[in-house]
Amino acid sequence: MAGMGEAMDCRGGRAVDLTGAEIRGDLEARNPPIFLPRQPTAAVPLVALDLGGTLIKLVYTASCEGGGDGAELRFAKFERRRLHECFDFIRAKGLLGCNGTRSGKENVPLKASGGGAYKFADDFREKLGVCLDKLDEMDSVVSGANFLLQNIPGAAFTHMNGQRNPVDVSLNNLFPYLLVNIGSGVSILKVTGNRKFERVTGTHIGGGTMFGLAKLLTGCKSYDEFLQLSQKGDNFVLDLIVKDICGELVCQKQGLATSTLASSFGKVITSKKRLTDYKPEDLASTLLSAFTYNIAQIAFLVASLLGLRRVFFGGSYIRGHKSTMENISFAIDFWSQSQMQAVFLRHEGYLGALGALMSYGDLSGENHTLEESKEKEPHHESAAPVDGTSSDEENDGNIFPYLLVNIGSGVSMIEVIGKGKFERIIGSHLGGGTILGLARLLTGCSSYEEFLELSQRGNNLSVDLTVGDIYGEQGYPKIGLPASTTAASFGKVNSSKLSDYKIEDLAAALLNSFTYNIGQIAYFVANLSGLKRIFFRGAYVCGHEKTMDKISRSLKYW
Repeated sequence: MAGMGEAMDCRGGRAVDLTGAEIRGDLEARNPPIFLPRQPTAAVPLVALDLGGTLIKLVYTASCEGGGDGAELRFAKFERRRLHECFDFIRAKGLLGCNGTRSGKENVPLKASGGGAYKFADDFREKLGVCLDKLDEMDSVVSGANFLLQNIPGAAFTHMNGQRNPVDVSLNNLFPYLLVNIGSGVSILKVTGNRKFERVTGTHIGGGTMFGLAKLLTGCKSYDEFLQLSQKGDNFVLDLIVKDICGELVCQKQGLATSTLASSFGKVITSKKRLTDYKPEDLASTLLSAFTYNIAQIAFLVASLLGLRRVFFGGSYIRGHKSTMENISFAIDFWSQSQMQAVFLRHEGYLGALGALMSYGDLSGENHTLEESKEKEPHHESAAPVDGTSSDEENDGNIFPYLLVNIGSGVSMIEVIGKGKFERIIGSHLGGGTILGLARLLTGCSSYEEFLELSQRGNNLSVDLTVGDIYGEQGYPKIGLPASTTAASFGKVNSSKLSDYKIEDLAAALLNSFTYNIGQIAYFVANLSGLKRIFFRGAYVCGHEKTMDKISRSLKYW
């Protein structure tokens, strides 16, 4: 039986040679192999995994097809709930141990990133006889992004108005940039160099939210099926646009585009249709536009706060999907008034696995593990907190300026600088109309009051994915996320049968997800505008204690 030293010499002492790395073959193919001309072929492949909230991503080295010098990086993914398929793949490809399957393979470490590296370490040891060399998720994601941007020609591109254009990345001015990683939830990182970054913020409304709601609303079985449905649908069947509220004449007078999205799912409120009366394609299209626009808006606000103009999007929920990229690109262009561009990455779903693979042969110890990070200072959000306003301040003449957040079917955010002096800064299409529209489809409730009563009796944790579900009871201490933190609203939905879930739990999850989202956006807008006071009004908040409590908690958190 080989000892630990032999196993480490066999695998851990080798690094990835990136000299001359390039994508060969069909450049439009999804996740094509990356050719490494200087990488020696060996009996023992280098293997790295990223075990996320819903997917397992795997990257490994292999001999080039057709023979020849060099090696290839190849890519595979599996649903996390089907961990056995990942095990079968590793065995079938001969990715285990120095001499294949043998009694000493328990000493062979595999590089692994993501929360599942902690949750499933015992499974890998028991089923495959391998130990996982656990690496920090955010470190790996940033390393993977930097690898692509610095080494792979054509790795970055824009996608807008149906046109895909490569982006030439200059290594001299790559940094700083904003990296928006869309997984089950969303992490937003400011990257200032190789292994130099800060997780600025995140949002619980991510790919897991889209897929979870898609299962419940359309009955789809996979995320790819959901994306295919969305391609054939029309979101305007369910979405409320500005013209529906103001009329065409008022839109012209105020300079508003009549087709501007006002409230996702907002038309459902006044419709007598039930969930089964809507086409799955239209529901899917509405979900995709609702959440991709929201992610893009938060990315725009964070980039503006940090003074960044370069925004890269990655993560396993983009998947090279044209409508996803079009929506994000349009939203960034719209809110930035064409001052920012959304830039996408090839192999965007494998950033964590690629970063983990890059750590082979790294003896610096800079790619910290979760355990090594526990002694660090807790993470703090970079923007200053919004101060509370005392009753004395509200009653005197010094209340101006303040941010007024009006929650109707959509959300309007207005800077008020004096009596009769105000300016609408921005809005959000995820407002009260979205909450009630989705509530009617998912729970059958007939009023907002009935929805709130249902939410009082529900438990959102039945459907929401928490940091603890991904990482285990220790949470993610390096970036200050305890196990109880919501990672992805509706991210725990596994069944496509709506009847498998209590309507009370669905109502509780809806209220949590959208009120926290409104609070987060209001916080960013207030900071961007230099405002210390925020007032909330509107039919969906005033007089509703539960809604006010959720928004207050959100602002207190941020």
